[in-house]
Amino acid sequence: MNRQAQAAVLFLVGGAMLHAGTTSLYLRYVKAGLQPLLLAAGAVLIVAAAATAWYELRRAREARRRAETESDAGHGDVQDGHDGHEDDGGHGHREPRISWLLVLPLFALILVAPPALGSYSALRSGTALQPPLAYPALPSGDPVSLSLVDYAGRAAYGHGRSLGGRTVEVTGFVALDRGGTPYLVRMALNCCAADAQPVKIGLSGKLPPVLQPDSWLEVTGTYSGKHAEDPVNGGIIPFIDVTAARPVPTPKDPYDESWNQ
Repeated sequence: MNRQAQAAVLFLVGGAMLHAGTTSLYLRYVKAGLQPLLLAAGAVLIVAAAATAWYELRRAREARRRAETESDAGHGDVQDGHDGHEDDGGHGHREPRISWLLVLPLFALILVAPPALGSYSALRSGTALQPPLAYPALPSGDPVSLSLVDYAGRAAYGHGRSLGGRTVEVTGFVALDRGGTPYLVRMALNCCAADAQPVKIGLSGKLPPVLQPDSWLEVTGTYSGKHAEDPVNGGIIPFIDVTAARPVPTPKDPYDESWNQ
């Protein structure tokens, strides 16, 4: 790849990173806290592309200047328009044009947002639920909105004592195992979507007649003493006794980062 192509690809990669970082697109790839680093990396790549293009332009100008100087100096020795070198028609070696297809993934990144990980990944990975370090007091007012990870930790390891019989609201996407057991799931991130792991809670009680995998629900309910064992890794899957459920749009940030904050 020549330097012009290098500069073009660097610019496209940097532009794609800035585009993702200035929109919600980056949340499909990395956790929200990495946005500044993503923007900084994109800016560095664009600066590198500009520097590469400027260096190549300066080198081309110097080459033309030397060629003109040598042509003027040797003009009297040139016979029949030849100076002893093969005439290649002014064309150097060209890279195959098909190599530019390498930039297509960049346009795909800009134009097509990949879907967030859903029930397919969740059911093939064991629950990543971990014992919480503490159980902060719940805010006043019922129902109280909790993250799915927060509810799962209180239910599985605190045996619901910190919930105090309160009515809670939890949001996640639906996953159905082979036996038809419904789960509400959020994918938890350490760093990026590549290391996302599911946290699952089982649903019991008053459920909608039809549950569509990967649809997002906001469920209202109370602590249930029921637990199940995750068939993938043997982890604890607590349940919630649902009193109401309603579909909600996919959130702007579909991943949950609360477990490692």
